[in-house]
Amino acid sequence: MDFYLTALLQGLCFSAIALGIYISMKIFNIPDITTDGSYTLGGVVTAKLLTHGQPLYLILPAVIAAGALAGALTGLIHTKLKINALLAGILVMTALYSVNLTLLGRSNIPLINRSSIFSLINISADPNDNTFWILLVFVTVVTLIIGYLLKTDFGIAMRATGNSESMIRSLGVNTDRMKIIGLALANALTAVSGFLITQFQGFADINMGIGIVIVGLGSVIIAETLINWFKITSVWFSLVLVLSGAILFQFVLAVTLNIGVDANLLKLVTAVFVLLIVSLPRLTYKSSL
Repeated sequence: MDFYLTALLQGLCFSAIALGIYISMKIFNIPDITTDGSYTLGGVVTAKLLTHGQPLYLILPAVIAAGALAGALTGLIHTKLKINALLAGILVMTALYSVNLTLLGRSNIPLINRSSIFSLINISADPNDNTFWILLVFVTVVTLIIGYLLKTDFGIAMRATGNSESMIRSLGVNTDRMKIIGLALANALTAVSGFLITQFQGFADINMGIGIVIVGLGSVIIAETLINWFKITSVWFSLVLVLSGAILFQFVLAVTLNIGVDANLLKLVTAVFVLLIVSLPRLTYKSSL
């Protein structure tokens, strides 16, 4: 499997985490660092249940519930204890490291010869094509669910909470509850990415979530840049661009490796790329003055 095919498949796996970051940071304006822990938690729960022979129709709800619980805990600490959202996320992320290590029982769990979503469902005879179509269908379903949710009255209230908390509170909406639900939803999506990537790479590792927030953040920043350039207001188009950002982000890393950059420098390249994407709109604005 070449770099670019792997990048495409990984981009689809990371689409859910990009959607989660989009909800927490762009809808609620909350910098949620719980992501690092809930992503690993999703992978750990997946690996443990797979090794115990549990079916996928039970594993996926368990992963979603675990991620949602982690996000809700961050939301409760932030809203009820009035602790800064960033610090609340760091506290939960730190606690999740111990939780994940306890669940794993060791540093990693291999899933060699274990059934996965990619082996149980056969859409194509070619393994790579089969993985692609499964991921595409899975991500499409998740995106449709999130898009529909954001278009409902409840979703509009969620979006209004991030845009103007005081206004929506004056209309009788419990903004604390909205934040808790929003963070729970964001981290449930993040855990789903852990569910997918663990089966894709064939193992779960205690350190798999370190720095993963930058992947989701980079994807969302790419999407936000495109949204601002093209002045997009549609929720559906915004979500599609977030998914595209996740794939494009992985393609940039694939190009980096393909041209011979040392893999040890990959995190540095990732940080520089995100910095460039963040700076580009500001540089463009200054040059137009």
